[in-house]
Formats: sequence, structure tokens, C-alpha cells
Amino acid sequence: MAATVFVQPLDLVKNRMQLSGEGVKTREYRTSLHAVASILRQEGLGGIYTGLSAGLLRQATYTTTRLGIYTVLFERLTSADGTPPGFLTKALIGMTAGATGAFVGTPAEVALIRMTADGRLPVDQRRGYSNVFNALLRITREEGVTTMWRGCVPTMARAVVVNAAQLASYSQSKQFLLDTKYFGDDILCHFCASMISGLVTTAASMPVDIVKTRIQNMRMIDGKPEYKNGLDVLFKVVRNEGFFSLWKGFTPYYARLGPHTVLTFVFLEQMNRFYRIYFLDS
Repeated sequence: MAATVFVQPLDLVKNRMQLSGEGVKTREYRTSLHAVASILRQEGLGGIYTGLSAGLLRQATYTTTRLGIYTVLFERLTSADGTPPGFLTKALIGMTAGATGAFVGTPAEVALIRMTADGRLPVDQRRGYSNVFNALLRITREEGVTTMWRGCVPTMARAVVVNAAQLASYSQSKQFLLDTKYFGDDILCHFCASMISGLVTTAASMPVDIVKTRIQNMRMIDGKPEYKNGLDVLFKVVRNEGFFSLWKGFTPYYARLGPHTVLTFVFLEQMNRFYRIYFLDS
């Protein structure tokens, strides 16, 4: 959750860019800097932290669940002699942890997407959620409780890709760096492994992420949803906006995921260290 406070503005820019130019070749924002400048000019400094409460709730549910499950499974599958699981096992652990966390965190994810997207809409079309709890209450009351899990399948699919890439590549990168003997098990090693993990994860997960974002933000048109399913989103994005639009918002996504990955794993490593010192060793 501490990491979220630092990266929330990047999350907002990423979501805005993924939704810009929806259905057409032209884009609302030319670059990430153009998006930031537009948001600051139109919504003020506080505008870049729109949806912070939803971001915090997402981390309290999704991230806490996935990291907890991953850590437990990783420790259980580590050999008695201390040999860590292989790469494939790490990937499977990451997928399991990610899918479970995504299901738990989908309501907060829906609220976050809608709150961060609101400022780009005309005033008469904005949803105007005051905070994440107001968003969840209104979504339940106005659209039904199942709407809180709208886009659950692509959210879980994204989580599988993200966690298989992020958690497994972090563990693998860290292990590789330690094996070189140039790194110790310290913050520098954790930082380098996290940055590698963030780059791998960004490239792998963006197409799934844009599907999730579009579905969770979509409205009903004449009683019908804008998109039928995730494949329909992919088809329409490629047909109407171009193939590389699947990676729309790459820069803010990596700028968000890189620091977030670093902060998440540095905090996690330090918490595990204190846990071993003050609980296990005692």
C-alpha cells in the first residue's frame, strides 16, 4: 500500500492513455507528458491523485492476497536443503497467487478504472464517485452487485500473466544476480532484480491490461454493452486503432510498474527479514 501512494499518478496516466482515442485512429494524448500536462491544466494538482482510495483498497485486497499466497507456497515447495523451486514451479505459484488475488480485488479494480477515467469525460457524463466506498455502493445499487466483478476474467488473466512474469522473473533474476557473486542479498540486488522483472512484465501484460481497462470502464449502449468479451476488445482495438495500440501507454505503464515492483519487493524483502529475525529465530 505504501508503494501505491508513489505510483498512483502513473496509474492514472496509464488508464487515461489506454482509453484515449477509443475506436478511432487519433489519440487524445500524444505522449505521457502531454497527458500529464492536460490533466494538471484541466483538473489541477489534485487531479493526478484521483482514485487514490480505490488504488489503496486494491492493494489491500489484491496485492496482499497474491504476495501472501506466493510466499507461503514458495516456502512450502522449497526443498529441505534450502534449494528453491525451479522456474516453471515459480511461474505456476505466481499464476495461482495472481488469479486468486485478482478475484478478491476486482471490485476495487472496477472502482479504480472508473474513478481515474472520469476526468476525461464531459461533466454531464461523469459518474462522480467521491471515494472507493461510494463507488462500490453506487455500482451495487445502480448496476447490480455482479457489476463489481465486471471484467473479472480478463482481470484474472492479466493477473496470471503479470504474476507469472513479475514474481517468477523477480525470483529468477535475483537468483541469477546472486549466482554471479557480484551481488549480495541486499537492497541493490533487490532493486536490479525488480527493474528486470518490471520490464518483462510490462511487455507481456499490456495487451491483456487494455482489455481489462476497456471492459471495466464500458457503458451500456441501447441496453447492450460496448464489448461482448475480451476477444471483441482485442479485435476492435487492432481493427480501429492499430496493432501497436495494444501497447498504448507503455511508458507510464513501465514507469508505474518499475517503481511499484521495486518498492513492493524491497518492502517485502525487509518484512521477511524482520520476520525471520524477530519471530523465527526467537
